[in-house]
Amino acid sequence: MKIIRLILALTLLAATAVPSYGQAKKKQVLNLFCWSEYVPQEVIDGFTKETGIKVNTENYASNEEMLSKLLAGGSKYDLIQPSEYTIEALIKKEKLDALTLENIPNLKNLDPKFTKMPHDPEGKYSVPWMAGTVGIVVNTAKVKTPITGYKDVFAGTHKRRIVVLNDSREIVSWALATLGISANDMTPENLEKAKPILATWLPQVKVYDSDSPKTALLNGDVDLGIVWSGEAAILWKKNKKFSYVLPAEGAHQFIDSLAIPKGAPNKGNAEKFINYILKPEVSVLISGEFPYTNPNAEAVKLLKPEQRDNPASYPPSAPKLETFKDIGAAAKDIDKLVTAIKGRK
Repeated sequence: MKIIRLILALTLLAATAVPSYGQAKKKQVLNLFCWSEYVPQEVIDGFTKETGIKVNTENYASNEEMLSKLLAGGSKYDLIQPSEYTIEALIKKEKLDALTLENIPNLKNLDPKFTKMPHDPEGKYSVPWMAGTVGIVVNTAKVKTPITGYKDVFAGTHKRRIVVLNDSREIVSWALATLGISANDMTPENLEKAKPILATWLPQVKVYDSDSPKTALLNGDVDLGIVWSGEAAILWKKNKKFSYVLPAEGAHQFIDSLAIPKGAPNKGNAEKFINYILKPEVSVLISGEFPYTNPNAEAVKLLKPEQRDNPASYPPSAPKLETFKDIGAAAKDIDKLVTAIKGRK
């Protein structure tokens, strides 16, 4: 009987031990905080299939929204997707974790011109996702006069036939560019110089749209737009009447990257995701859905000729390109200026 009881006890112990181990084993997840409609579902699904890591996504519509949530205690996020000046601000505030570069061997696929840029000069905190420019789309079926820069867009002949990004810093930078002033020189004196220009420009705008500025152009509601290059690339692909022009006065080149917030609960999984999207065959999928400038040199080799020849994705010339830098409290002054002018009747 003692032997039987001992066998029964061991059997019961084994039965209860297996579930407790299974419960203790942590399910692998990645919490991704990213721009709306900027990460193809096919890429997320492929990553989960390859690694078994479930990806939870939360979206934001602006760098400022992301920054606000992160600084308010967003330690639940493992991976974020900020633009260049936001990365610079987060590094200053010590809110990013340094990357373990040996965990990301596919970094070798990046084009060197997109690495160790001014916002992250040592390449310790960020990996480029997509790059692009802000330029002018012209419906050449409607606009017959030459459009070479911002002054042409706002010459007065296209009043209420213009769509622009709903982004105060972008808008002010265009006005400063016409004065030969850097987009990063947002002093009170320079904002005063921009004010009369914007007072003339903004009443001519029909639509402000940062999410899908191409829509107003496709619908024929407007004839000109100052938009993200990826939006322009989609327009050109749909109809060659939509030409893309980099303003002669100068244009913003943006770099959207992946970075890991300080205290991320699943840093290792974040680095696995970064390494995954740097695979050329995966990066090509991103370009297919979001045709910006791909910083992955090996992926660009795999693009179709018509993708590489898209003048918005890969402009044939770049007169003056400038990346944004962190301007701190000046961002609030810019918002106040643009909001006040928009509000005038």
